[in-house]
Amino acid sequence: MNFFRLTADLMHLMSIFVLLLKIQKTRSCSGISFKTQLLYAVVFVTRYLDLPKWISLYNTLMKIFFIATSIYILYLMKVKFRATYDPSQDTFRIEFLLGACLLLALVFNYSFSFIEVLWTFSIYLEAVAILPQLFMLSRTGEAETITTHYLFALGAYRGLYLLNWIWRFYTENYADLIVWIAGAIQTALYSDFFYIYYKK
Repeated sequence: MNFFRLTADLMHLMSIFVLLLKIQKTRSCSGISFKTQLLYAVVFVTRYLDLPKWISLYNTLMKIFFIATSIYILYLMKVKFRATYDPSQDTFRIEFLLGACLLLALVFNYSFSFIEVLWTFSIYLEAVAILPQLFMLSRTGEAETITTHYLFALGAYRGLYLLNWIWRFYTENYADLIVWIAGAIQTALYSDFFYIYYKK
């Protein structure tokens, strides 16, 4: 594992810890898109269907962590702090994202098997999962500092993964067009947010 991959994974972990800290400390889900969190839960569950397949302790622990924390965040938003979540602010139509990503996964994949199609679906879906949160921010025009830190950490995670792919291309001859294109789209979606974050 190279420096960029490790740093990217740490940024992803940090984004989740920042989000959990925000919810637990303020005892509120205000400003957080439930739909984005639901999409991330779908991403992790569909991507890590191969959990029983042993690769390494690190790999297994990361998969369990991402699945468990994404489901826990949904619990916090829909059960424990339900009264603080305002669905009238979270209006992005995620069914279009889900449908488009599933269609892409059925057409553009590396092999037409159940696990492979769902893994590909998760790659496409992760690229656009942040859209409901960004849409929510654009509608309200404001965000708590900690929420913007969460988004920054998520964007940094994806940016570092781009560097990881470049590094691996030159050192390992690694190439994965599906992952690269989806990652580039995801990073582009964050670019506007990064500009606003920098200005503030």
